[in-house]
Amino acid sequence: MSAQRKPTPASPSPAGPPVAPEKSEGPRPGRLTAAAVISGLEGLALLAGGIAMIALGAGDGDVRSSVTGGLTLLVLALLPLTAARGLLARRSWSRGPAVITQLLALPVAYSLLQVDSVAIWAGILLGAAAVVGLVLLVHPATAQALGVRGPGGE
Repeated sequence: MSAQRKPTPASPSPAGPPVAPEKSEGPRPGRLTAAAVISGLEGLALLAGGIAMIALGAGDGDVRSSVTGGLTLLVLALLPLTAARGLLARRSWSRGPAVITQLLALPVAYSLLQVDSVAIWAGILLGAAAVVGLVLLVHPATAQALGVRGPGGE
């Protein structure tokens, strides 16, 4: 019997980095897939909005602001699209950008609800998608599927 402790698979080895939490193997949970779809659809909507803003703004007198706004939407679309791809690939880092996307969508949905036009329906749809997306992303099964540790490293 030696005096040295042998590291167990669940504990970090003394010479190396801590062992990453284990992702549950097997099929991807439906909640995770649904959250990825919601995030991806939001990203595609931002892409479509950016392209439309550039295309429709080219005929207006203020081309510079239309192009700037459109490019901004195109760049913003990268966050939910990257998060959706990461969620589908079960990357633990992807939950953060996905949650940020849903939190940013809530005030946008609220502002769409304040106008008197067809945008009210877009606000209802966006608000519902953001709430459902948040619920799916904070569910413990999603965290387990992504290998995200709980508070205190549990």
